Amino acid sequence: MLEKVEKFQVLLLGLVLAIGGICATKIISSSISKDVITVTGSYSQNVVSDRGSYEFEVNARGTSRADAYATLKKQRPQVIAFLKSQGFKEEDIEEKYINGYNIYEITYNGVSTNKIVGFNASQQYVVKSDDVNKIKKLSTDINSLTEQGIDVSGYAPSYFYSKLSDLKVEMLEKATKDAKQRASAMLKATHNQVGKIQSLQMGVFQITPENSNDVSDSGISDTASINKKVTSVANVTFRIK
Repeated sequence: MLEKVEKFQVLLLGLVLAIGGICATKIISSSISKDVITVTGSYSQNVVSDRGSYEFEVNARGTSRADAYATLKKQRPQVIAFLKSQGFKEEDIEEKYINGYNIYEITYNGVSTNKIVGFNASQQYVVKSDDVNKIKKLSTDINSLTEQGIDVSGYAPSYFYSKLSDLKVEMLEKATKDAKQRASAMLKATHNQVGKIQSLQMGVFQITPENSNDVSDSGISDTASINKKVTSVANVTFRIK
């Protein structure tokens, strides 16, 4: 009798491991109760950014605030001319606020005093375009302004996909279908079938570089890559029939 019980336990363990193998390779997460099964489905799609922006700033130093601001004003036509030479129009260029701060005298032993000896000012520019390749080229060519005597510093360009909202709806549908296929694979071993959806919850979207497998509980929104991968997740509870 004990030997039969042990054989039954071994067979039961084998069945559990077989089902577990399916879950491990095909399902992000799942749970089964008496009447329902909850499965997480996913779907990924590659997209190409269709909108980009690039931000940089022009810096000037003067003996006073007025002197530094005058330098920025004088350099503005050169900056605009350069951007136009890169293929951008006036409406693509946004001039933002000017930042500035006083420069204080430093003594020979490195101690700052209250004596103002100059002023640093910086003018920010933002360039936007539907041509992401122009944005990318600008980000690599911007330092050529230094050859004209302009002190410029840039940030990393940002790239976006403008049709993301519509894509999310489509991808949620496909992630739900994936969840159903996974639930069917699990229930096949128990000779049950997937019934109607009891509840559906959309998980966070992961927007990553095209070849990345990074995930985050709060979602990822990559803006550094032109070619992106969008992954949707759907947590679905089905009736078991």
